Amino acid sequence: MKKTIITVIRAAIGWHFLYEGISKLFAGNWSAASYLNNTYGFLSGFYHWMVASPGRLEVVNFLNVWGVILIGLALFIGLFARWASLAGVLLLVFYYFTYPPFGFSTYEGDGSAYIFNPILIEAITLVFLFYYKEKGYGLDNLLPLLRKRKKQENIETDAPIDINSRRKMLKNLAALPVLGLLGWGADRNAKLYGADVMSGATIQLKSAILSELKGELPKGKLGKYEISRMIMGGNMIVGYSHGRDLLYTDQLFKAYNTERRVFETIRLCEQAGINCINSSFAAMPTVVKYRKITGSKIKIIVQVGLTEQAKDVFENVNIATDNGIDFIQVHGNWTDLLVNGNRLEMIEKMVQRIRSNGVTAGICAHAIDSLIACDENGIIPDYYMKTMHHDNYWSAHPRENRKPFEVGNTYYDDHDQFHNNCFDPFPDRTVEFVNRVKIPVIGFKVLAAGAIPPEDGFRWAFEGGADFICVGMFDFQVINDINICLDTLNNLPNRKREWYS
Repeated sequence: MKKTIITVIRAAIGWHFLYEGISKLFAGNWSAASYLNNTYGFLSGFYHWMVASPGRLEVVNFLNVWGVILIGLALFIGLFARWASLAGVLLLVFYYFTYPPFGFSTYEGDGSAYIFNPILIEAITLVFLFYYKEKGYGLDNLLPLLRKRKKQENIETDAPIDINSRRKMLKNLAALPVLGLLGWGADRNAKLYGADVMSGATIQLKSAILSELKGELPKGKLGKYEISRMIMGGNMIVGYSHGRDLLYTDQLFKAYNTERRVFETIRLCEQAGINCINSSFAAMPTVVKYRKITGSKIKIIVQVGLTEQAKDVFENVNIATDNGIDFIQVHGNWTDLLVNGNRLEMIEKMVQRIRSNGVTAGICAHAIDSLIACDENGIIPDYYMKTMHHDNYWSAHPRENRKPFEVGNTYYDDHDQFHNNCFDPFPDRTVEFVNRVKIPVIGFKVLAAGAIPPEDGFRWAFEGGADFICVGMFDFQVINDINICLDTLNNLPNRKREWYS
């Protein structure tokens, strides 16, 4: 029984190795470049060095494919199983430290816990197999049996066949038909459904990697900090998709952007040169958690408002300050609501409290009327954040039907009225205002929540006078969006406003 259990454990790990290796081989264009380029942790510099040279990368790819195949095959059929176990441990340790489950990775996901993850558990199992005397059934046991049988044949040519010896030989060969059956099943599955998408070896996302960056994002001064001209949007964290009449998109956002993926996306943005993220008050704990466990220096903008849960109007400002937030601004919906309700004094008091807490203060708005009213009443923050996009896209409702302060209020079923579809209802007035103010301006919703291509939306916002743009991105969009931003910033012939940052 002990021999059988060891055989099953060894063969299971062997099949895992073999399947991953074969998947890499049959993928044809598989490369470790993306996997290694985006690593983090104290050994990330070593992994990045490995792929910096095409020659080194070619060696890494070859060893990854054929090393995994040979280790898996040896473990499965029990040939040189002890040394295959050792080689497997070394390879798994190499994988383990690419994305180590401590420091940055102390969050749930993919079966990982603090220190321990499936890679480490499999490595520990192989260490056990290396040292444990019992190796199970396999081809390693055939050589002694064959030598014993040959010796018997030389001594007693007419001796009867040893039935026990034949049975032992069949048991040690049993892995071969099982391997054939598993291989047939995997091949049939691949022909029916294509590459096994559950295998990390076969996933080839069509996303650019860090090595494809065209340059370094320029920075501008906001308060006492230098931040990148492109700021990461935070709606991905809480699932605000602005999906117009698509009812499932918020849930899809949340299902895709797990905490793990959110952390990975922020990390990728940092590696690519984005050093600031805009967060709602609800998403603040997640971003603060990321910064604490990673030691990240990313700057955080948090939007605050007069929520019902707050005991006083300044509670959320104080909470954000206590969490070490770098920039605090009055939430756009609340700015519009307070201005529309003729309560500008509340905005002024919140800006004053933010500044008295030693934090850079901003005012955010969807309605340009809100910022005009603040400006005319002498309520001047350290910066403005304003929706900035043109309205030349299909889902924008007609200009003649747009009303001030409609964003964030009633959604109409009539296609010609507001329905979470147009966030800068009067773009010409926005550009006129931005071009005459003398403080930094962050443009957000520059793509109208996915309705405008980045090449178009980035240019419109920067040429319209924005000093920074805030962009919500999925992980697979980050590098391409940064490259588009770089191309845009290098060619702005129609920008008239000087840079106020």
